[in-house]
Amino acid sequence: MNLVYGALGLAFLWLMVLSVLLFRAIGHYKKLSSRTGSHSIDGILDSLLDNHLHHDKDISVIKDAIVTLESQAKKHLQRVGFVKFNPFERVGGEQSFVIALLDNNNSGIVKTFMYTREGVRIYVKQVRDGKAVEYELSDEEKEAIRVAQ
Repeated sequence: MNLVYGALGLAFLWLMVLSVLLFRAIGHYKKLSSRTGSHSIDGILDSLLDNHLHHDKDISVIKDAIVTLESQAKKHLQRVGFVKFNPFERVGGEQSFVIALLDNNNSGIVKTFMYTREGVRIYVKQVRDGKAVEYELSDEEKEAIRVAQ
């Protein structure tokens, strides 16, 4: 008699486990069918495949945009060099300075701010590939470019 009750208890437990698994599967199926609008497995899979292809196209567009942004970012100012100096020996302090603003190709500008008793003089020189375009660079300007690189 105890063996019969044990077998019935085991069968009931097995039935409960199978019921829980069945309800989970039905819930998952209903969730899939409500999101895709289809009630057949073929329709659900087709809808998921269409979504996957749509996402692949979106990812491709995003990758192209990233490549474009990376190429444009190389042209933006990325490197800064700063050097303080004293243009006059034994007079004044290091109030004058040079700042180099360069992009990824070491092209940009060098600004020199020279402080004197009369005021401030500002000089700007264009730099291409780490070298001056029109005017010769001073030692301080060359140092600022070296610091920026």
